Amino acid sequence: MLELLYESELAAVLREIMSSQYLHLHVFPCNVCRGPVVSGSTAVRESDIQQETGIKEVGAICLSCGYRQAEATEPDSTRYFPPVLWNVPTLSRDW
Repeated sequence: MLELLYESELAAVLREIMSSQYLHLHVFPCNVCRGPVVSGSTAVRESDIQQETGIKEVGAICLSCGYRQAEATEPDSTRYFPPVLWNVPTLSRDW
């Protein structure tokens, strides 16, 4: 029983160490002012060989006029940037 507890704790620690969070960004033209709308999402990958899970949309906003456009309306107008490894900061409430 003690070994099973230890193995499950070790597995949880290894999962936390091995999992990585990635930031995905893409840009498309704004419908209002034609400026760049930056849209982002985050995803978690448990290991290097697994697919990303837990995909969360962060949001989108035009950098020129501030319009919040959800998605691109013109076909083939979106530019995708490679995913970036994103270490999640540890927040503390000591302020």
